[in-house]
Amino acid sequence: MKFKVKDENYLKIVNNILNNDIFLNIDNIEHHGTSRLSHSLRVSYYSYKITKKLKLNYINTARAGLLHDFFMSYEDRNKREKLLSTFTHPKYALINASNNFKLNNMEKNIIRSHMFPLNYAIPKYSESWIVSFVDKCVAVYEFITCYRYQLSYATNYLYLFIIVSLFKLY
Repeated sequence: MKFKVKDENYLKIVNNILNNDIFLNIDNIEHHGTSRLSHSLRVSYYSYKITKKLKLNYINTARAGLLHDFFMSYEDRNKREKLLSTFTHPKYALINASNNFKLNNMEKNIIRSHMFPLNYAIPKYSESWIVSFVDKCVAVYEFITCYRYQLSYATNYLYLFIIVSLFKLY
């Protein structure tokens, strides 16, 4: 499911990123059961809304939130490569973002530290902490949405096991 944003103020802030052909390639990469672009839009937009409400730098947050997963990967990666990517992709996202857009220090820190504590880059700004937290919340939401049928099946199986065990129905 594609995530769509209709907030004109937000779209003005990230317009140059959303019109960049190299960046738009992330729409073709699966990420937590959605596209990496949809995931990045969710993280960016929700982080933007929170920082705007808190009177923080919502412009840097919106831009860096959108760029936080701007790296290329391929579906045929093995499990080891996928696991390593968890720790290393912020570095590659920052390289790609820096090569394609002018970034300030806050934006760089937001991108580089968004996987804290799984990587060593520590968030230096409130905005960095917000994007890191929102990224994890969005990932959990996307995972549950993508795998809800499998989770439902597993939960029902667990309930059945508990009922059988409690009432010794075997």
